[in-house]
Amino acid sequence: MTIDVEAVETSSLGDRTYLAHDGRVAVVVDPQRDIDRVLALAGRLGVRITHVVETHLHNDYVSGGLALAKVTGAAYVVAAADAVAFDRVRVVDGDEITVSERMRLAVVATPGHTFHHLSYVLHGAGGPVGVFTGGSLLFGTTGRTDLLGKEHAHALALHQHASASRLADLLPDGAQVWPTHGFGSFCSATQSDASESTIGRERSANPVLRLEADEFVTTTLAGLDAYPAYYAHMGARNASGADLIDLAPVQPANADELRTRITAGEWVVDLRSRKAFARQHLAGTLSFGLDGPMSTWLGWLAPWGAPITLLGESPEQVAAAQRELARIGIDRPAAAATGTPQQWAGGDTSRLGELITATFADLAAARAGRPPHGLPAPDVLLDVRMGNEWRAGHVDGAVHIPLPDLAHRLDDVPLGVVWVHCGSGYRAAAATSLLVRAGRRVVHIDDAYARAAEAGLPIITTDKKDI
Repeated sequence: MTIDVEAVETSSLGDRTYLAHDGRVAVVVDPQRDIDRVLALAGRLGVRITHVVETHLHNDYVSGGLALAKVTGAAYVVAAADAVAFDRVRVVDGDEITVSERMRLAVVATPGHTFHHLSYVLHGAGGPVGVFTGGSLLFGTTGRTDLLGKEHAHALALHQHASASRLADLLPDGAQVWPTHGFGSFCSATQSDASESTIGRERSANPVLRLEADEFVTTTLAGLDAYPAYYAHMGARNASGADLIDLAPVQPANADELRTRITAGEWVVDLRSRKAFARQHLAGTLSFGLDGPMSTWLGWLAPWGAPITLLGESPEQVAAAQRELARIGIDRPAAAATGTPQQWAGGDTSRLGELITATFADLAAARAGRPPHGLPAPDVLLDVRMGNEWRAGHVDGAVHIPLPDLAHRLDDVPLGVVWVHCGSGYRAAAATSLLVRAGRRVVHIDDAYARAAEAGLPIITTDKKDI
């Protein structure tokens, strides 16, 4: 009987959970909060979950590990050095976990992403099959080292280099690498498009295994950008242990309640696509479409603990958003409504709005004194991308306020008509809705940033307009 490893993707957060099994029993690595997906997979495979293991106390999501262990009766394995408020199987470097006669895990200390980070080498009858690396060795990169505070980033980066080298020395080139982070997660130092990898492939391509320690540390620290504000709450939540997720339907809100919540300045969020939002929306609502990383950006921007109301085309859309938000500790939205903007407005058309949209070609024409019909000339070009994106190149004359900063820096946006862009249009839609809610006149550039240069707009790399 062979050992199989199944990945449960959480693409919205850029993470993977793994279920390794021998056809009868299984071990689950780094489960997300919504454990029903893992239970369903185990059911389809006809295997019993006997062990749940954590590589580290996660900073980017609330773990479902404790809840999964309770539901299944599995042993819950967490680093002995991690201070947690629940009973668990304590493991340290060098320990072995026997999952079955055919399958065992060897515990390897791999500090770097956190101080007590562990990796688990999966052994079968023929030797090591691969390694669950959590936030240590990722595809083409490593987990970032600054999440426990900038004061620890340098020391942890040195640990990260040593840990990756240790894994490469321990394992054969053919051993699979199964990271938790690195598929868009802000826990990753950089991003990679790879979908799978081996120790041999990482040895030849990953900077952590090609650079000397000092050069790796310098390069890694220089490339780190901001990370979501809600990360500050994840570690403590995981150390205390999260209960079973509550995905019961959210309390419905009628048109009058939506008006009250919007008037109070609450975060009333439209989950439809940004194009649907632009065509028509309930005035005062904010665009965080489910067709993008909604939970990451909404969780980052909204004040922690603030009431959030969800608007969707269907109950299924609201339920999907509710699940995504619960993964980052926003357990219960304040209210929800489904249907159309006209229904949310209670038939009052004065409560409806639309967005003006444009392309980079439109911007180039407007700057040349030929604004397309119906588009107001830009007084301000606002770039809401992240700092590393801005420094890599931006449109000359733009001002820069990263989207995560915009909600509390609206007064820093210069006066006049604001044209807003990001890298693809998703973040710009959120930024545009924030500015419109604040009473500004805004044009949403719903276009890929690569088309800015194609449109003839000059691209520079200085920070002279970074406000």
